Amino acid sequence: MNRHAPNLKAERIAGGVHSDVRHDSAHKHVAGEAVYIDDMPEPAGTLYAGLGLSTVAHGVVTSLDLTAVRAASGVVAVLTARDVPGVNDISPSGMNDDPVLADGKVEFHGQPLFCVIARTRDQARRAARLAKVEYGELPALVDIWDLDPETARQVTTPLTLKRGDAASALDAAPRRVTGRMRLGGQDHFYLEGQVSLAVPGEDDEVTVYCSTQGPSETQHMIAHALGIASHAVTVEVRRMGGGFGGKETQANQCAAIAAIAAKKLGRAVKLRLDRDEDMTATGKRHDFAIDYDIGFDEEGRILAVDYTFALRAGFSADLSGPVGDRALFHCDNAYFFPHVLAKSAPLYTNTVSNTAFRGFGGPQGMVGAERVIDEVAFAVGKDPLDIRKLNFYDEMGVEGTRNLTPYHQKVEDCIIQRIVAELETSADYAGRRREIAAFNANSRFVKRGLALTPVKFGISFTKTESNQAGALVHVYTDGSVHMNHGGTEMGQGLHLKVAQVVAEEFQIDLSRVRITATTTAKVPNTSPTAASSGADLNGMAAQDAARQIRKRLTDFAAEHYEVPREQVVFLPNRVRVGNQEIAFNELVRQAYMARVQLSAAGFYKTPKIHWDRSKGRGHAFYYYAYGAACAEVSVDTLTGEYVVERVDILHDVGRSLNPAIDLGQVEGGFIQGMGWLTTEELVFDDKGRLRTHAPSTYKIPLASDRPKIFNVALTDWSSAYEPTIHRSKAVGEPPLPLGLAVLHALSDAVASVAGHVVCPRLDAPATPERVLMAIERLKAEAATPASPSAR
Repeated sequence: MNRHAPNLKAERIAGGVHSDVRHDSAHKHVAGEAVYIDDMPEPAGTLYAGLGLSTVAHGVVTSLDLTAVRAASGVVAVLTARDVPGVNDISPSGMNDDPVLADGKVEFHGQPLFCVIARTRDQARRAARLAKVEYGELPALVDIWDLDPETARQVTTPLTLKRGDAASALDAAPRRVTGRMRLGGQDHFYLEGQVSLAVPGEDDEVTVYCSTQGPSETQHMIAHALGIASHAVTVEVRRMGGGFGGKETQANQCAAIAAIAAKKLGRAVKLRLDRDEDMTATGKRHDFAIDYDIGFDEEGRILAVDYTFALRAGFSADLSGPVGDRALFHCDNAYFFPHVLAKSAPLYTNTVSNTAFRGFGGPQGMVGAERVIDEVAFAVGKDPLDIRKLNFYDEMGVEGTRNLTPYHQKVEDCIIQRIVAELETSADYAGRRREIAAFNANSRFVKRGLALTPVKFGISFTKTESNQAGALVHVYTDGSVHMNHGGTEMGQGLHLKVAQVVAEEFQIDLSRVRITATTTAKVPNTSPTAASSGADLNGMAAQDAARQIRKRLTDFAAEHYEVPREQVVFLPNRVRVGNQEIAFNELVRQAYMARVQLSAAGFYKTPKIHWDRSKGRGHAFYYYAYGAACAEVSVDTLTGEYVVERVDILHDVGRSLNPAIDLGQVEGGFIQGMGWLTTEELVFDDKGRLRTHAPSTYKIPLASDRPKIFNVALTDWSSAYEPTIHRSKAVGEPPLPLGLAVLHALSDAVASVAGHVVCPRLDAPATPERVLMAIERLKAEAATPASPSAR
């Protein structure tokens, strides 16, 4: 053995998979050099659009006088529904219920009625306010709390999941609790609002630069509204300043309006909403009313659950159907329910249509599951963590019967037991539980609370056809690589991860791979970057393309140098062919001279998954991602104000493609989830007007709201159960429900004022006002002999 031979296993390329690489645009973000759509140089003669929004929540337009608007300074044109040359609809569900511009009837306050095109953005927005609109007002339905899900109008077909006989099991259960929970919505509050720049081309062609998570859907919607074929529309997006689901369908309206105006006037048109318009006129996370009926035994083992998840859909279907579906898919979280009946109810209201938001209904389902755990824990007088562990699904590798979800998919990869056990130890849950009990016993006004909550999140689109992706890879004659795929970059590092995958396949340094803008002209028929599947799908597609080229290079080298194929080995930035080594770029040059194709289109579709919505059965998810968070809070019982003292997180990302990026995703996801459940409150008045439509009234978490102690770790032992891209796991949505630990720590602190004998039933968002009201209610309930909802 030659002790001086190079250690090829230890040698690695710079920036390959499983390595910490900073976000490719991080320095540009910090320096303000990253180019967003509003930073792009505009074509000469670009015009600007401003929207005219309805001022009533529900009514018939009896008069629309735009005379003063057209006469205003700088105005070039005014568009109404009559100016839509194709179909006046951008419904992602195909239900023809979501007009580009309202036509004769308005169904929510802030619905776009017309669009002003002017020489400057300020002129367009000022002119839009000069319209004289008269309405025949109709009764407006704003809230869902008092609606009957069985009889109220629904915007789309609901879903029912059923396994076993929940009704009989509930009747036979030794213990039973019923209850109801209100769960608030959430604004996406992306830093870059909705924006599109449309540039007309020859004939019917148009190019639209759009801040969208779904370029192909936006392309199809523009074509639909223009009445032209999709091949005439090109949609491009280099990056978004945040999306979080708010640009999956909501980007289509601005894009369609800008494109219609651009083609009508023959000039480039830009439409950018300001923050108030954006918050008023675009959809949000659905708020829910959750009804539950739980049967359990004296130990706290859940025997049956009956759920109804009613969600405020808004005036049109949008994505409310699948959002409600995913809430049901996650109403079990990490727990096995022997008998379960779960129903969704996407209810019509005269509010903006709610839409996708990070987690896509899954977090709302998990909130329901964790409320059930709390109810059982208080009923049997045990620590909620003990009830959680008692009801977990069977652990991976354990032959058992507690592994079937409400949608009849087996949970084969459950590792939540190990994650919770490790976090329980590293966070010193038991020791801190004792310390908090002692602190609360000696503190009259400030009470502390502690909670440890799990996450099990299913990964895949439940719309089966969306589980596919394409990619395009070019290798140039100097050995540099151009990479394009159908996913979009919104700050999550997707482009970087896919580039790392390509670099790994060719065994070249990451710096030799060029990341390019997502465009429908290069990769067609793409799925939206959503459902946490961006890296899974696009990484696999790019890998497929790179492997095609690598195989051609291998075949060429074997033939050219007359060696067996197995003697062609790709090493870092070079290729060993028989007994010699050739630089990667030299082999590429030689292959080009021999007329070897150095470009490939890759494709991937997720295997195994299938879903029959009519039967409520299927293998809906390819795999599950897991995690857990332990949170400690301090609550001032005189004011309801609170501080998050400490949070410990252990999260499963499989074999991470980029641990540095994934760690940031976990931290950010947790903070966003915490904000949803604590400070972010959407308030509509009885006229259907959103009163929290700006940063002055809508409170996202600040830097000062982060936990005083924030310990976040990724599992270093996990590997995806299924053959995902390099055995990594999705990390976009699963971390958000980790914020549930804060809600339940607050609940624990509230419960302490009544000796932990009454379930606090703390609704979300748990604002200081709501926490204070819960404290006062608990004090009153603790004085009664028994909770009326338990037996």
